[in-house]
Amino acid sequence: MKKKTVKKAFIIIGVSLLALILVLGITVLALWHNEISTVASIELLVDANAENKSAPVYIMDVSGNYYFDKFIEGGGASNDGELIQFVVDNITKGIIPIEIASPDIGCSSFTCVDNEGNRYFGRNYDFSTSTAMIVRTNPSDGRYASISSVDLQFLGIKDGVSLDSMMQKLICLAATYAPLDGINEAGVSCGVYMSYQGKDGEVVATNQSTDKPDLTTTTMLRMILDYAGSVDEAVELIRQYDLHDSANTSFHYMVADSTGKSAILEWVAESDSTDTDGSKRELKVYYNNDDSALGENEARNEFQYITNFIVTPNYYTSADDMKGLDRYNEIQYKINSDGANTEGLMTREAMLDVLETVGRRKWDSRNGKTDSNGITVWSALYDLTNKTVIWVSNEEFDNPQAVFTFDFSYAD
Repeated sequence: MKKKTVKKAFIIIGVSLLALILVLGITVLALWHNEISTVASIELLVDANAENKSAPVYIMDVSGNYYFDKFIEGGGASNDGELIQFVVDNITKGIIPIEIASPDIGCSSFTCVDNEGNRYFGRNYDFSTSTAMIVRTNPSDGRYASISSVDLQFLGIKDGVSLDSMMQKLICLAATYAPLDGINEAGVSCGVYMSYQGKDGEVVATNQSTDKPDLTTTTMLRMILDYAGSVDEAVELIRQYDLHDSANTSFHYMVADSTGKSAILEWVAESDSTDTDGSKRELKVYYNNDDSALGENEARNEFQYITNFIVTPNYYTSADDMKGLDRYNEIQYKINSDGANTEGLMTREAMLDVLETVGRRKWDSRNGKTDSNGITVWSALYDLTNKTVIWVSNEEFDNPQAVFTFDFSYAD
């Protein structure tokens, strides 16, 4: 009788433990099913290459709506700390720590058109050896699907490492909040570029302080990708927010759409020698069809281009402070060397050649330069008409294993 009682007790305990495990499993799945699916989707596209000083490249498909609608409805974030807290509380459920690093990045972009009228947005991301990730989203609440590029160093995954641990992969859940360029399914593309604003080389972050809601650098770009169906819509959205630049630095943007319209967006106060208070800066917008104030070439050309210096007239007291001016001039020359190609008409191969020409390895070697941004981590040519992207890792334009084409068929 006692043996039966003990056996029955063990059975009850075993069933109870199994029930508890099942409940815990169901709870975890209910809370984390999108995050589990997202992490499981991470795939290595390009391995590290020590000879090229290049880091790995990954791709990740984001499941669910990643709480960005909640982020916007809650007024966004006015600093990196608030953004980190939101991401930790909502995406990692308060478990996984996140940090936002402070890299000094280079970069350049341009718009152009091919013989069939297809519109393009080209982008180089210049930095140093750094692990990159292509992030694909497909929210189901009316926001646009998007394909974007992320430098994982912004999330604290430094030194170009491979994602060997589960903790590193869980940190990548925050990558949706850290895009540096991308395209959405409406044919809107955007990029962000360091602008190095401040006196005597001391960079001062833009930190507007009005009664508007708040966004940080990369969350403003995420807002454009998620909500903007055109350049005009993107600008209208941006005007509704105060910008608080991330990582204690300063940035400006370029946005373009499938109609051929583009704009450069800058936050400026006075000149570089007096621009020491980021809260005083105001948004300036220069459209490709209304940018004559920027110079003769800009007035003549229908295409636009950008690197790292502020294009706002009379900002600089010295040309020596205009970082990236040489690449800015080279892009214009490559597209319209004789002054006759004002439309920016090019073949797709020629567009890729522009990106390759101002890629930092070749550019620095050819021009005898050395700085912390000596590598173009990726080059992306976004076809805004057909909603596709050619994505090149680490300037390896002639290596088929480093060149990828993406479209929105994953979102069908």
